[in-house]
Amino acid sequence: MNMSVPELLINDGFITKKDREEIEAFSATSGISFVKVALTFGYISRKNYERSLLNAGYTFASIRDMEFDTAVLSKTDLQFAYERVAMPLRIENNKVITLMANPHDELFLDFIRFTYDLEPEIIIASDLEIIWLSNKLLGDKYVKSAVFELLKRDPDSSAVVTFTSPQLISLFILIALVTIGMVLNFKNTSIIINVLLSSFFLIAIIFKLFLALVGSRFELHQAVTKDELKTLTEDDLPTYTILLPVYKEDKLIKKLIWNLQALDYPKFKLDIKLVIEEDDDKTLNAVKDLDFPAIFEVIVVPFHMPKTKPKACNYGLHFARGKYLTIYDAEDIPDTDQLKKVVKLFAKLPPEYICIQSALNYFNRNENFLTRMFTLEYSYWFDYMLPGLDTLDIPIPLGGTSNHFKLNELIELGAWDPFNVTEDADLGVRAYAKGYKIAIINSTTYEEANNEPFNWIRQRSRWIKGYMQTYLVHMRNPIALWKKIGWKGFLGFGFFIGATPLTFLVYPLLLTFFISYVVFDLSSIRTLFPDWVLFMAIFNLMVGNILMIYVNMMAVFKRRYYELILFAVANPIYWLMHSVAAYKGLYQLIVKPFYWEKTNHGLSKVNNSTNVVK
Repeated sequence: MNMSVPELLINDGFITKKDREEIEAFSATSGISFVKVALTFGYISRKNYERSLLNAGYTFASIRDMEFDTAVLSKTDLQFAYERVAMPLRIENNKVITLMANPHDELFLDFIRFTYDLEPEIIIASDLEIIWLSNKLLGDKYVKSAVFELLKRDPDSSAVVTFTSPQLISLFILIALVTIGMVLNFKNTSIIINVLLSSFFLIAIIFKLFLALVGSRFELHQAVTKDELKTLTEDDLPTYTILLPVYKEDKLIKKLIWNLQALDYPKFKLDIKLVIEEDDDKTLNAVKDLDFPAIFEVIVVPFHMPKTKPKACNYGLHFARGKYLTIYDAEDIPDTDQLKKVVKLFAKLPPEYICIQSALNYFNRNENFLTRMFTLEYSYWFDYMLPGLDTLDIPIPLGGTSNHFKLNELIELGAWDPFNVTEDADLGVRAYAKGYKIAIINSTTYEEANNEPFNWIRQRSRWIKGYMQTYLVHMRNPIALWKKIGWKGFLGFGFFIGATPLTFLVYPLLLTFFISYVVFDLSSIRTLFPDWVLFMAIFNLMVGNILMIYVNMMAVFKRRYYELILFAVANPIYWLMHSVAAYKGLYQLIVKPFYWEKTNHGLSKVNNSTNVVK
């Protein structure tokens, strides 16, 4: 037991003397303890670390139900406990009961002696158990900041209030006018509503076609070439934070590590954080039980409502060390050179560019009908729509992953809104309103497309609900928004963020008119609406569908997914699924606006390492 932990690990053959030198050098410059560096930068597995200490005669305690003294805890900052993987609990028998993953961490032992003027009594525990307990007991101010910082800084941008009083008044006035119109003149009022809805549907689709056509000519002036990447040296590369917010993704942890290891970036310049919830024992245990080294640090988010991904990301920001930051989901496979491309592009762009969005696509695109439709949708969205928005200088709704930020500017914006369930789209609009710019880069992150309908509807209903939230938040003062983002930005925001959920809600209504008139030839429909109204509604519906089929067909060309082109014809069916999700999202917007609909991952049977075509 007289040997230090590094000596024990060398003696047992778990690390080499060269490893020890690298770990100690990085520990000295970063302030992170030796054990934390060894366990989170791929040097040793947790099982082998515990095995080595057990062989030396140490025992690991179960600590979750241990007693603690808040007065003792109050003298320790969470950041320090997190970096040293140690924390004091209470004073007992004139000693400070101290949890430590490394019993020889002299820096922390000296801190205990200096702070409490008492000797420590050391209890050895797993680093993950200490991290879990320290975040739970010391993370209160951090989690409150994660939830309320944006609300405190910029309350008008927070979705904590779903409908403002003026919005509710306007909505009730509209409902009252429609009701009065129906009572006084049911036929004419119905005709006006029908004409407005069908015309809106067609205009919204034409706008998306226009964006796609503009985007198809997009000459990626933000492209980074392979020759440019060759000029980068390790000294040119800053520390890069990657947040991995997960919830009950225990089945994907091994795949996650495999994907992260493929990143072409210096090991000690990566600051990777696996952000999990306090009650997520499944994921925590999956990390604990790994039989090979991990390459990420674990952060545990203390319980606090709302239980959303943006809240977890905000909490993770408190521990970020990077100049730049990105988010990946557990199943993501980013291009190996994506981080280097972003660093190079940021160096080329003017300072007002604070975010770079990578394209998203799917590695299991040919698995079934749903994955094929999902791939078509994401292909035209990221390869055509977003470049179109970029070209026209219209606010870009960010994707939920692979958006790369300048960390300081992200914090200045108030980071993500924990009450908005499409926090990415909202942040893109907020950044634009503050005068910042977002670029699109020639790099792709491959994800797992939902291959199960009910799981897809859960995901899509949250996405559509979030677009509704985002529209309501930024339209609280339409005149102020117009002044901030200009007429192009205002119209683009309205037709892209506001119109998207509305078209999904309107679609089944127009389809019902079409079926009633053409298929069933219902006389009541003919009596209610003149032929010209029905013809107009049917024309708008048919042309709208044809245009969306055309846009979906366009989507295959940039990535040469030619085998998907015929599936574009099934877009009307896919849109009906969107309508189901939209009505579910609308219901949730009213009854539980902050509820985060969990999407299950790891359902695909496709081997993600063999199906990515670049």
